Amino acid sequence: MAVDTRQLGRSGIEVSALGMGCWAIGGPWAEGARPLGWGRVDDDESVRAVRRALDLGVTLFDTADTYGAGHGERVLGRALAGRRDEAVIATKFGYTFDERTRQATGENASPHYLRRAVTGSLRRLGTDRIDLYQLHLGDLPLPRAEALIGTLDDLVDAGLIRAYGWSTDRADRAAAFAQVARGAAAVQHALSVLRDAPAMLDACDKHDLAGLARGPLGMGLLTGKYTPESTLPRDDVRGLGPTWLEWFRSGRPAPEWLRRVAAVRDALTADGRTLAQGAIGWIWARSDRAVPIPGARTVAQVEENAAALARGPLAPDHFAEVERQLAAVRSAALRDADRPHWPMPP
Repeated sequence: MAVDTRQLGRSGIEVSALGMGCWAIGGPWAEGARPLGWGRVDDDESVRAVRRALDLGVTLFDTADTYGAGHGERVLGRALAGRRDEAVIATKFGYTFDERTRQATGENASPHYLRRAVTGSLRRLGTDRIDLYQLHLGDLPLPRAEALIGTLDDLVDAGLIRAYGWSTDRADRAAAFAQVARGAAAVQHALSVLRDAPAMLDACDKHDLAGLARGPLGMGLLTGKYTPESTLPRDDVRGLGPTWLEWFRSGRPAPEWLRRVAAVRDALTADGRTLAQGAIGWIWARSDRAVPIPGARTVAQVEENAAALARGPLAPDHFAEVERQLAAVRSAALRDADRPHWPMPP
């Protein structure tokens, strides 16, 4: 059963059921010597990928001002030139950066900075409005997030943004924010077949929020192209293996996660889907509010991901088999050396 569109929560904004994550097309940027991008990219190919996504029915594009220290927004704006009305743009604010040096410089959650940030994003994107504007600081204390609501509502009233949300894995904070923020429409959070998010999905249902599913392909693990011998380059954020990045360690796929991918591969691909398409279909079967936003930087990646739209959610029996396999893997994980690496609840 094909799945075409979904609503961005209570905003009334309609989006494709599949989005495109635009972190990778930002290209290289760093915090000091630590890379935060996905290595070098071809901007022309990125533009072609975005336009191909539009051609295939993908309308939601998720970026952030800090991706590539502003470069990601510029590339997306270039790609959407002449086709802006076909797209729904989601971007984020909260981290500070230097565009000239492509360095991350910190964070700023003040209302004053918020107004500066939205102006900068509008300029780089080459547009007069942002459809979904998201707070990027996932661990920001709730009172500081709530202090931004008045300014965000002013931006809605001014027509500079249409709706807003929060990129966080803290379900309690997302729920509390949505209760008092009239323009809140979505929460962006981690969700994949490898990492469920029941508390966040419950919060989305209760507060009429869309869930933008971040990391739906496990940062590439659920494409099936990585083996225990795979090594990521040092200029790729996955190659450095920071502590918050659970899927990779020391530039290699974490073996416990590869075992979990192997455990569900057959069930995800049983009806002829690719592994990536099965992982996307699992998310649609898991929640009718979830909009997976897999990253892509080439036309070929976009085409494979977008083909999932025609297949729709996993069939109930395939979904049940995936859950059965995962239950067995999770039980084993509690008994062996994987335990320290199993993600803790947000």
